[in-house]
Amino acid sequence: MKIISLNLNGIRSATNKGLYAWLKKQDADIICMQEIKAQVTDMTTQMLNPEGYFGYFHYAEKKGYSGVGIYSKQQPDAVIEGLSMADIDSEGRYIEARFGNLSVVSLYLPSGSSGEERQAFKFDVMARFMPHLQALKQSGRDVVVCGDWNIAHKEADLKNWKGNKKNSGFLPEERAWLSALFDDVGWVDVYRKLHPDTTDACYTWWSNRGQAWAKNVGWRIDYQIATPEFAAKALASSVYKEERFSDHAPLIIEYAG
Repeated sequence: MKIISLNLNGIRSATNKGLYAWLKKQDADIICMQEIKAQVTDMTTQMLNPEGYFGYFHYAEKKGYSGVGIYSKQQPDAVIEGLSMADIDSEGRYIEARFGNLSVVSLYLPSGSSGEERQAFKFDVMARFMPHLQALKQSGRDVVVCGDWNIAHKEADLKNWKGNKKNSGFLPEERAWLSALFDDVGWVDVYRKLHPDTTDACYTWWSNRGQAWAKNVGWRIDYQIATPEFAAKALASSVYKEERFSDHAPLIIEYAG
């Protein structure tokens, strides 16, 4: 089973950059997308249901903002849009597709980089999201949460870690929250399970400023985080950089079964 996670930074923009030709070649079973930045009225037939896939989306109420989606070859048994938390759900940040005992989630955690108000909202979302993650872990289901978590966990996960200790995405509180998710709750960072020591090759996002892409001054903020039983099925992972569909790169992981 091949699962891809990709922040599109606008599905219409990514479409114009060759997204669907690339997806066809990947032949993935499930594609989790973040930052759709569209409403249903903006979506073409191809965007809604690419050839060979069923498409499901949770749109933000604000036009041109946020939004998540899932493409799957197999029709899910159920699709859950949102977390039943109105302020989070209005921003289109969570969608879950269930296939038998497997749940696949596309997640877009808030960024706090635009100011104190959004950082406070990010912390609030993290605090309220953790019990949901604990419940998913305890549900007995296989679960993988794919997406843009907007947090680099450790120093190896970003180039300029010394200069970002006080910046959103690498704050001590954010990093500790991820550590608690892994060490206390028991979720598994699948990429790190397969590549425990990778540094420069692990980055999935580059700022549009200062030639960050050209100089590979990146961050690893896109993850596939899974329950231990499902994470144990991971066979291989890669970050695709040969083409660019957005300021993020696709994270591709293959699982047994």
